[in-house]
Amino acid sequence: MNVNSKKSNPNNANKKPLRLFSSSKKPRSTKSSRAYETFNENSHAFKQYVGIRSIFNPLWCLYGLRISVAMLSVFGLFMVFSSSSVTMITYGAGPWGSGISQLIYCIIGFIGYLIFSRLPVDFYKSKIIVIYAISVFMQFLTFVPGIRHEVNGNASWIKIGPFTMQPAEITKLAICIWLPMALILAKKAYERVQMRAYIPSVAALGVSLLLVVAGKDLGTALIILLIAVVAFYIGGFPTKWLVVALISASAAVLLLVVTSQNRMRRILATIHGCDAKSIKGVCFQAIHAQYAMASGGLMGVGIGNSREKWNYLPYAHNDFIFAIIGEEMGFFVASCVILLYIVIGWCLLTSALQSHSKFVSISLISIATWIVGQGLINILVVVQVLPVMGVPMPFISAGGSSLVMCLLSIGVADCFIRSNPYIKPSVNSSIKSVSSEDDNKR
Repeated sequence: MNVNSKKSNPNNANKKPLRLFSSSKKPRSTKSSRAYETFNENSHAFKQYVGIRSIFNPLWCLYGLRISVAMLSVFGLFMVFSSSSVTMITYGAGPWGSGISQLIYCIIGFIGYLIFSRLPVDFYKSKIIVIYAISVFMQFLTFVPGIRHEVNGNASWIKIGPFTMQPAEITKLAICIWLPMALILAKKAYERVQMRAYIPSVAALGVSLLLVVAGKDLGTALIILLIAVVAFYIGGFPTKWLVVALISASAAVLLLVVTSQNRMRRILATIHGCDAKSIKGVCFQAIHAQYAMASGGLMGVGIGNSREKWNYLPYAHNDFIFAIIGEEMGFFVASCVILLYIVIGWCLLTSALQSHSKFVSISLISIATWIVGQGLINILVVVQVLPVMGVPMPFISAGGSSLVMCLLSIGVADCFIRSNPYIKPSVNSSIKSVSSEDDNKR
């Protein structure tokens, strides 16, 4: 009886032991084990982002940022070609000239994006002095004879051989990196030395602003000032002194405005409207931008069919490219462009609020202020809510300096967002390697 009970059942001969399928079985390698554990943690963490809460998902924010930037950049290539073709022919160049240049800058920018997004966060923290020094040095070059280059009265450009660039764009990105770290260090020293802890940060910012203003680029200086104010506020700068600084900065801007007849005329025309004298003067661009927006209607006149780009609207492919978008593509596409900027701002802001690093949070919000704020100002100028300021539209306007630096800033933001432990690329690659091991076993 005992012997028969020990015989194996032939029906069970092909069955595998249950323990081989046990969930407690761990991968052979330690790296794979860590990847599985992290994957399970991530799956549990992402379960809270269901329904409308999906817009807060950090992984969605990362890909939403990437897709929005890519869409704006590619769309900008088509619009630069469309809006600049007539101007290029007028100057004796081929119609593709500006479009090809924009494509080259776009490729350079995306290569830089890939490089900047792969650098560790600690690299940016440790190089804030170098980053600031590079930005100041480049801005100083705008005062060097032989290198200094003036464009439409704006002397904040440099020209080295065939290459022309605007160092102020470098200053924008630099401030988004070095200023947050400087404010964090100052905040730590505030309890010991009070307001003296912020003197280096304020002085360094003042030098950057003075160099930009000295190049007669008030529009860019205002963008830099906007970024700095937001960074100081989030960084814990004393509110009382921040108000004092804002009043002082406003007084300085007012002084720069009243001492320039051209700036005063632009502001008065925006407030009181254009008269017969200003229609062919300071209001010329604004009036033709409104003509373009009005003629576009809901669906536009069709890409390439703009009338205003036929030398009626100056700088149609630069600062006023949004007017050509409204004319050729209509209100619907123009609204989609605005929506993409909103998505970029939302993704950066959400990622900043979810970060456990104060440096990452301030930097991401600073970049969001730069990209979204500058885009909003450009649009408000086109629709004549603000006076003409010479501020390009991020990712879309023609211009290598602006496009490349905007893409580099998104590379930095991409790096900072991926510092979130739930979406680190090293974890993703480990999970992929584990999945491939499982496929081989199967």
